[in-house]
Amino acid sequence: MPHPGRPLQDRFGEAATWTAHVSGNRWAFAGALGVIAVWAALGPFFRYSENWQLIINTGTTIVTFLMVFLIQNAQNRESKAIHLKLDELIRSIQQADNAMIDVEALSESQLDALGRHYHDLARQVDAGIGAVQREVLQVAQRVERVERRVAEEGGEG
Repeated sequence: MPHPGRPLQDRFGEAATWTAHVSGNRWAFAGALGVIAVWAALGPFFRYSENWQLIINTGTTIVTFLMVFLIQNAQNRESKAIHLKLDELIRSIQQADNAMIDVEALSESQLDALGRHYHDLARQVDAGIGAVQREVLQVAQRVERVERRVAEEGGEG
């Protein structure tokens, strides 16, 4: 939960993370389901009036509106942390292309072009793997034939 001595931005981030965590568990769902059940049960008492309907509509709209911002903030922070971790992995691997660090700053068309490039590379690798697999299969078949001959010759002698 937020700490009062921290700057407002930090407190908002902590509140957003806490809210996203709490709202994503089964007890939050059970609580929301309970609110709906109580609201539905009170329907006959309020004669299913417009005010009765307005209560749930207003409540869910307000909660949804606020949750969008809190959850988006938490996701942005998580995404930034994941990018930093990936950047560190890219930086630490000698064969990695360091140009991939901060790739999220590229435009949509640049990202699409990069995606096509890696898709083509993957196809080339798959083709290379396929060729190697075929060669391995051929070698295995040759070894099998040689083993059969050896077994036949060994059985005759």
